[in-house]
Amino acid sequence: MYHKGNYDTYSSFRLTYIRRSQAEVEYEKKHKIELQKMSLEDIDQVCEIENLSFAVPWSRESFESELVNNNLARYIVAKAEGKVVAYGGIWIILDEGHITNIAVHPEFRGRRIGEKLVKEMIKRAKESKAERITLEVRASNVAARKLYKKLGFKDGGIRKGYYTDTGEDAVIMWNELI
Repeated sequence: MYHKGNYDTYSSFRLTYIRRSQAEVEYEKKHKIELQKMSLEDIDQVCEIENLSFAVPWSRESFESELVNNNLARYIVAKAEGKVVAYGGIWIILDEGHITNIAVHPEFRGRRIGEKLVKEMIKRAKESKAERITLEVRASNVAARKLYKKLGFKDGGIRKGYYTDTGEDAVIMWNELI
């Protein structure tokens, strides 16, 4: 406990590391995450993550249609040792990007893979001349909202009862890219 410049005990003092630990560095070297365009061959693994992540998951047919028929769609997968561990999608409509979905396999959460995916989607949106990006996120998804704010998104409004499984509201978030 802190009292006027002093800590009661050494154990109550917490260190804040600025650099990553050697264990984290070694783990990342061993388990390098690669981002690449989603292919039809990735869909089975994407659907597994989708089913683990969402109460109302997209179907295999929805992902196939997005990849084959939707010229506005850009989907990315994150792979570790050749296995899909996360994915994200964005539609580029004129000068706007709309993040459609993003999910990380539960075993790989907390490793900044979602952050890498969002940064990549922002990069691709900029390359496509998008001036802003929007998304909807569950009001209760504090971790995702915190990540989006860290990456420059701001709350823009509420969609009442947006999520059909629970009737939960969605927070609309925007990121101005220019």
